[in-house]
Amino acid sequence: MLEMRRLSKVFFEQNDPRKPGLVALFDISLTIRKNEFVSLLGPSGCGKTTLIRIIAGLIVPDCGEVVVDGKTVTVPGRDRCMVFQQFGLLPWRTVLGNVEFGLEIEGVGKAQRHEVACQYLELVGLKGFENYFPHQISGGMQQRVGIARALAKKPQILLMDEPFGAVDAQTREQLQEELLRIWAQTDTTVVFVTHSIDEAIYLSDRVVVMQARPGRIKEEFAVDLPRPRWEGDVKADPRFSQLRARLRECLKA
Repeated sequence: MLEMRRLSKVFFEQNDPRKPGLVALFDISLTIRKNEFVSLLGPSGCGKTTLIRIIAGLIVPDCGEVVVDGKTVTVPGRDRCMVFQQFGLLPWRTVLGNVEFGLEIEGVGKAQRHEVACQYLELVGLKGFENYFPHQISGGMQQRVGIARALAKKPQILLMDEPFGAVDAQTREQLQEELLRIWAQTDTTVVFVTHSIDEAIYLSDRVVVMQARPGRIKEEFAVDLPRPRWEGDVKADPRFSQLRARLRECLKA
């Protein structure tokens, strides 16, 4: 279980900390169940990325705490991995080498990391591309490499910060389907940041709407749609349209 307990974060100007700071997050409390898929939805500047980076241990909150399975976490750990909008692949390493990288840093032996990396490349549909370099494959394929790299560490929690924002619409739809398929085959909790109402509904068990200045949780919405999901079927369901209208109204208010 992932718990955020009364998290707050203020950013000050580096050159003049005496000026009033920017309140990025204020009093955020949220509990996410094991293997739940939760999307954070809201306007730019509402603190979605700050929140997900605090969960990852990349930013320290000014107040509150993040608790994973009863233990407070303050630094990055293998139990939490991030996938970013910009793919972040190492251009001098092959697809296989990029997926192996995190395991290599942790001291996992060559044979074992090769086996694990190949396993997750096959899971994301990239078997046969192990020896390609990032510049030789498409943006969608590069993002699949990023997902495989994160999953190879077998995290409890996968943190995804607008991971499909840098690809075209058709590739985005394909990656959404891939993500749902992969998530269904793992025991992973997903926290997913997006600006897209449709994407949030299609992927999630729950959508958390945030508001800006200060960044705080405005409202939570359960997604009462059956799984497995196919985009055409989901969007044809009257419940999809009803929830989309409610989310739009919430974001406008």
